[in-house]
Amino acid sequence: MLADQLDYMIGVDPHRDSHSLAVVQIVSGAVVFESTIEANSDGYAQALKLAEEHACGRRAFAVEGTGSFGAGLTRFLTGRGEWVLEVGRLRRERRSGKTDALDAVRAARSALTARASPGAMAAAARAVTTTEPPTD
Repeated sequence: MLADQLDYMIGVDPHRDSHSLAVVQIVSGAVVFESTIEANSDGYAQALKLAEEHACGRRAFAVEGTGSFGAGLTRFLTGRGEWVLEVGRLRRERRSGKTDALDAVRAARSALTARASPGAMAAAARAVTTTEPPTD
């Protein structure tokens, strides 16, 4: 089970100009930290630094849209040995509206309930790294 292999899941809700991050501690399910970074190489470096500060231990990034707005971050993270999992488009309750921080938490939690094997998800993340980089 994926939850047995990790201490933290970092959910990412990516957008064109910024990405929302949420660090979720696996055992308790508690949100440890939330932040927003810029969607560029400086922001990606900041995301990794924040992960090292708030999610030291076994971790993975759950990114919604690794083939679109999350592609740059995915390439950056996998290039540095981080484990990145693709998260499908999240279902949102009609009345809850759009909340980027909450969507980042949902991305983290949905990755923990995914039925795909870690090997298959890692292979999908590696495949994303072969695409052309987006222009920042």
